[in-house]
Formats: sequence, C-alpha cells, structure tokens
Amino acid sequence: MADEPLVLGIETSCDETGVGIVSGHTLLADAVASSVAEHARFGGVVPEVAARAHLEAMTPTLERACETAGVALGDVDAIAVTAGPGLAGALLVGVAAAKALALSLDKPLYGVNHLAAHVAVDQLEHGALPDPCLALLVSGGHSSLLRVGDVTGDVHSLGATIDDAAGEAFDKVARLLGLPFPGGPHIDRAAREGSSVYVDFPRGLTSRRDLERHRFDFSFSGLKTAVARWVEACEAAGEPVPVADVAASFQEAVCDVLTRKAVDAAATEGIDTILIGGGVAANSRLRVLAEERAAGHGIRVRVPRPGLCTDNGAMVAALGSEMVARGRTPSAIDLPADSSMPVELVLA
Repeated sequence: MADEPLVLGIETSCDETGVGIVSGHTLLADAVASSVAEHARFGGVVPEVAARAHLEAMTPTLERACETAGVALGDVDAIAVTAGPGLAGALLVGVAAAKALALSLDKPLYGVNHLAAHVAVDQLEHGALPDPCLALLVSGGHSSLLRVGDVTGDVHSLGATIDDAAGEAFDKVARLLGLPFPGGPHIDRAAREGSSVYVDFPRGLTSRRDLERHRFDFSFSGLKTAVARWVEACEAAGEPVPVADVAASFQEAVCDVLTRKAVDAAATEGIDTILIGGGVAANSRLRVLAEERAAGHGIRVRVPRPGLCTDNGAMVAALGSEMVARGRTPSAIDLPADSSMPVELVLA
C-alpha cells in the first residue's frame, strides 16, 4: 500500500458532504455529513440549503477523514473533487475547497465526473473493473446505462432517463403514500410487507414502438402519475390506501424496467458484468431481481455495499486514484464546476 497514491476525494454534488481517502484500491476513510434532515421538511433537496450546509460541514468533515485515515493533509499525493454534474451552488463549494487544498499543499487537482465516480467506487470493494463492463447508475438525479472501458476516459452512454429519474420517482411516490423523505429506504421497507402484484402499474418505454426509439432509455414520470391517480381514486372512494401493497407494486415496476433494460444492454453489447451504482442501488428488490435476470444470461452483477452506493467522498477518491495511477494530466487550477457535465467527460 505504501507505493500506491494517497488520494483525497471531495464530493458535494447534492446534499451530502463527503470526504474520502484511498490508497490505490484500499479505502482508508469515508467521512460523510448529510444535510438530508434539513431538506426533509420541504420534501426534497433545496439547493441553497445544501450549499450552505456544505460550507459549514467541509472543514470538520475533512478533519474527521484525516483522523480516521491516520494521515495529515500534507501526506496526500493528489486531490480529487466532483466537478459535475450536480447542483451548481453545491458543486462550487467542493470545487473551491479542493482548489484551496491543491494550491496550499502544492498537489495535483483532478476534477472528476460524479457518474464515473459511482462506477470507480466498486473497485474499493471488488477489485479492478472488467474491461468492458456495463454500469446501471440509479439515483435521485440520474438513471443511466453506461458502457465502461477505461473508467478514467472511456465511458459512453447507452441510455438515460428522459424525465424523472428512478430516485426522484421514489421520493415523489413516498410523499403520496405519506412516507418520509428520502423515499427510497422507506418504500423498500414498506414493500417487504406488501404484494408486488397488487396493482399492475405501467412500465415506461417498454412497448414495441418505444423500444425502437428508446431501447435503453428510462421514463418514470408516467409511473409516478399512475400511482398518484390510483391513490386519489382510493381516497375518493373513502377507502384506506394499502401503503405496503402500493409501495411493493410501484417498486416492482421500477426494478422490472431497470433490470430488464440493463440485462438487454449487456447482452447486446456482449458484456458479461453489470455494475449497479447510485443511491437506488441500495434497494433490496433491485439487487435480487438484477442477479436473477443476469444469471439467466451468464452475466455477473457487482454492487457496492449500501454505504458506497449513495454519494460519498470515497468514490471521488477512488476515481482520482485511478487518474493518478494511469498518469492522466491533472485539471487546471481554474477548473469550473459544471452542473450539466456530460458523462463522456470523465476528467474536466
């Protein structure tokens, strides 16, 4: 481990301030400060609140990561930071902090893509990524299918959401069912007590005509609306809403589409490994269904542990470590924060 680059990663794309420290593929620290409780009363993330929370949490989170790893800031070989995509104000806090550290410590700076970092983090748990692999990234802001060769530069989009992302749909449906924010974990728990076939909710972009134009794309807006209409009809009839059954039926619809398209994409591309990342990757039904369907095609599934699926600094450090190991040219010190950074741009 002594010969491996020691990289510090900063993640502030949404509502979690993450600082990770890795040495090669070894995770030394993963400190996270979440502002989710401050957003819960609004039913979603408020960008201005998130940015302010990052400002307040940055220094103590950096200190906690260094203490956990048993290193000083001066010991690190490089600084990596999420440059995009994400909330503009939130990204700016992380990028500014990373620039300050890079300048003061005279260390190289790597501004990396949030989505590629979700792919790279799996190496901390399962070792080097196969080349190529297929990444299914599912979170509050993204539902993407990526063909990944070299994670530091060879990432191509096969499909993405054309409206609501999967995690966003989980949050909105949870609100309809009276469940807390963020919705994913609460729907997952409620669904365990319900029937996944109680309501036959629609599967977006899966008709023959849709598949001709959007074979690997996702759409969850119609599903969200269908749940809303079903709940409204139930309430109008004066009947109690069967929360567990609706949660299970909704969850099944989302996981059905995600896994069906991921396995189809992998088989079409001749890829034998699917990596699932992003906050929704922690969903228990998604993991089970993905493994069942992939096994039928001789495809392996890799999923990081839940703590590494949600936004964290470890994933940024993991990608930064790959950048250093492969000799990639560092980012300029005037690195911008890019809220709409395309997935093909892995290093800004």
